[in-house]
Amino acid sequence: MTTLIPFAGLAPVSWKNGGGSTTEIAIAPLDAGFDEFEWRVSLATIAADGAFSQFPGVDRTLVLVDGHGATLDIDDDEQVTVSADEPVQRFAGESRVQAKLHRGATTDFNVMTRRDICHHEFGRRRLEGVSKFATRADVTVLFLASGDALTVSNDAERIGMVRFDAVVFDSQSLWTLDAAQGEVFIVDIYYE
Repeated sequence: MTTLIPFAGLAPVSWKNGGGSTTEIAIAPLDAGFDEFEWRVSLATIAADGAFSQFPGVDRTLVLVDGHGATLDIDDDEQVTVSADEPVQRFAGESRVQAKLHRGATTDFNVMTRRDICHHEFGRRRLEGVSKFATRADVTVLFLASGDALTVSNDAERIGMVRFDAVVFDSQSLWTLDAAQGEVFIVDIYYE
């Protein structure tokens, strides 16, 4: 089944520490809590310097969408930057992560997979005109990170997307992507 998730229908949830908010885009199983999810995709706004929540047993990928990014101090022994030059960072959910913002709030795409159940691969693709897109994983999430509109279609379906909308595919298939310009994030989730 193919599911469109319109961003306009989602609501952000403020963090307990007041440092930002998260808008959950997709999760499995549906309605799972933080201790039960197999995988989770969200969009987070980091509004203040501070600590990330820890998720033992989870692998994370963080990708800059808007803003100037942040420096992440991981376990007090490694510093990485999430910026326009280095927009993608991966780290273990059990790590202690402190974020220091670069010149104001930042919006980040966040993927989490519970490593004893599944794993994920992250990719980005620039769009200009018509191109083909083949899903290849057990679950694939396609997220319109930039651009005004994208049409995703095959012989049976036609789906219109605007910025920050997502489509979840749960079978392997071939699609046509049509956008004047933009960028999509592709999350492939493989069950162990």
